[in-house]
Amino acid sequence: MADESERVVLITGAGGGLGTALGTEFCAQGWRVIAAARTGPSSEKGNVWREQLDVTNRDQAQRLVERILSRWQRIDALINNAGALADASLAQMADADWENVLSVNLKGAFICAQAVLRPMLRQRNGHIINISSLGGRIGARGQGNYAAAKAGLFGLTTSLAREVGSRNIRVNAVLPGVLPTRMTAHLSSEQMGALTKANVLGRINSLDEVARFVAFHATTQKISGQLFQLDSRIVPWT
Repeated sequence: MADESERVVLITGAGGGLGTALGTEFCAQGWRVIAAARTGPSSEKGNVWREQLDVTNRDQAQRLVERILSRWQRIDALINNAGALADASLAQMADADWENVLSVNLKGAFICAQAVLRPMLRQRNGHIINISSLGGRIGARGQGNYAAAKAGLFGLTTSLAREVGSRNIRVNAVLPGVLPTRMTAHLSSEQMGALTKANVLGRINSLDEVARFVAFHATTQKISGQLFQLDSRIVPWT
């Protein structure tokens, strides 16, 4: 395992609320952070290196990984956090909205995982954490595309964990719960109230708590192929 001062993490979707919180927490824990977002200028401040990345573009992902390796010779963790929404009833959903949501949430994770696998296999060490959603389990109305993509991440997580476990690469999924981000900003107070009530603790999750969990989990060495739900909604998993 790399010395704490040498650990390198690539975070996708770093321009959103959770992505920002993840970057802040990993940096506070001493990681070298590559905060990749679809838009925004490249910059560097302290241990945080901000870069543009469209996760659906294989060439961009590969080039970014090559630049990271050229600079630090390793990648210790990938956080597949990039996501997209385009809600509509299935009967009215446009092909473009189906394809974009599946492409960003699922194909993007596939492309980025492929890009980091070679150096991780060579290192015989690494951790891929896919940010999924309880929506992939319960299938909320009007989110057929999102539910399909997030459910797909469950399968991708467990399948890849089986493939690379013998090379000491861990692959897990985190279900952060409802968070106060741009993705939930459109919800009415009644909808947020219902989501809050569905939690047995009577409150939704916080960005800081999820970020702390993910940063800690990235350091674990004996956990793979698992799905971690971080809020207090109790749903049967049968």
